[in-house]
This record gives sequence, C-alpha cells and structure tokens, in this order.
Amino acid sequence: MDYLHPKLDDAAIARMSSLALAHVGDAVYEVMVRTWLACGGMQTARNLHRHTVALVRASAQAEAAQRILPLLDGEEQDVYRHGRNAKPKSVPRSSSVAEYAQATALEALFGWLYLKQRYGRINELFGVIAEGFQ
Repeated sequence: MDYLHPKLDDAAIARMSSLALAHVGDAVYEVMVRTWLACGGMQTARNLHRHTVALVRASAQAEAAQRILPLLDGEEQDVYRHGRNAKPKSVPRSSSVAEYAQATALEALFGWLYLKQRYGRINELFGVIAEGFQ
C-alpha cells in the first residue's frame, strides 16, 4: 500500500468514522500549514513552530472553517456536518466545545478530501483559508 497516496474505494472511505477522517485530516491540515509557513519565508524553527501552533489550534481551525463553509458542495457539507457532530472523548481546555466541533469538522473534511484524492480541492479550500492568515 502507498501510505502517502492511499487508494481506497468509496465504500472503504464511507465506513470510516468522522473521527478517523479527522485523524487523517489533522495531519493533512498541519502539513499544509507548515508548508505555507516554510515557503512564506519563516526561517527559524522557533518561529515556524510558534506560528504553526497558532494556526492549527482549534480556535484558528474554527475560524478557517467559517471562511470555507459557503464554498462547500452538498457532499462536502455532509462530511463537515458529520465531523461537527462527532463526539470526541475530550475537548482541550484551550477551546470551547463549539470551536472543537468546528475544528474536528474541518479536519474530517480535509481527511475525506485527501482519501478521495481530491488534492486540487484541498489546495483550493486551503488557499481561501490561507488568505485569512496574518
């Protein structure tokens, strides 16, 4: 199996829980943020890490989700909604339940798009999100 570019059929992806999709999407989103920062001229590891943490925390992901929600098609909205309604066992103290739900939904969407090999769509949505970065 090619773990960098997994090829799963639609049925296999549909069997995955929203939290499993979010688990994958968390990594996809963080790689994109790290790449955006590194390519944007951040040179020190300390600056890269500090900015990465700020952009991937639940509150920042909740804001990012709000920027792309109007752009989602019906299928993407379904994935987002299921991710938002997932019931994680715990919520970090640094975020509200609502922020964490939106962050999980965003991660589930990115995980789903990645597993569906819709890389162009991931880049399109991330581009909209990155426009809002400071």
